[in-house]
Amino acid sequence: MLLRIPSVLTAEELARCRRAIEAASWVDGSVTAGHQSVRVKENEQLPEDSQAAHDLGALVMGALERTPRFIAAALPLKVFPPLFNRYRPGHAFGVHVDNAVRQVRGTPHRVRTDLSATLFLAAPDEYDGGELVVEDTYGAHSVKLPAGDLILYPASRPVPCAGSTRGERIASFFWIQSMVRDDADRTLLFDLDNAIQRLAASDPDNPALVQLTGVYHNLLRRWSEL
Repeated sequence: MLLRIPSVLTAEELARCRRAIEAASWVDGSVTAGHQSVRVKENEQLPEDSQAAHDLGALVMGALERTPRFIAAALPLKVFPPLFNRYRPGHAFGVHVDNAVRQVRGTPHRVRTDLSATLFLAAPDEYDGGELVVEDTYGAHSVKLPAGDLILYPASRPVPCAGSTRGERIASFFWIQSMVRDDADRTLLFDLDNAIQRLAASDPDNPALVQLTGVYHNLLRRWSEL
């Protein structure tokens, strides 16, 4: 499932992010690259253990918790602490596959990367290039979203990020371990949840709502890994 989730951050939160990012120190993005990715990765990141990364990560996590579309689509069990990167002219990240398991730095905790997420922090007119390219069964999709919007996609897909040719592409990125490992099962649950919500809005007294809600939760009970 490739899903756009609009307006994860408010305008005030975006402004706060940008102020903190402009004042922060950056490091070579290869510090979080795997053996294969380090050969094709050229960008910059906020250090994982910096105060700016911790503060902004908490802001992003709070925004995710109040975003029903994210919760319904990802069914998150664990979320890797959000990281932050920027692409300047000449930077790019070639075709790569994200590591299947990520260790949370400085802790014993691990996150299985079922889903990848990119939260855009710069408006499309602030930079040229910088598109994220995600492939699914319908081909390659070039993604460049408004600031505050998020793209969610399976972490198993090979993904390149085109280089910026003007300005700075700034984003937060992270991974999610879902309660439901299989992407097809998650998609089915998401579609069912959307249908239930539409029916509840148009016909709240329909007795089928209870039956459909029961089907949803019984499927979640069958497929969830807790």
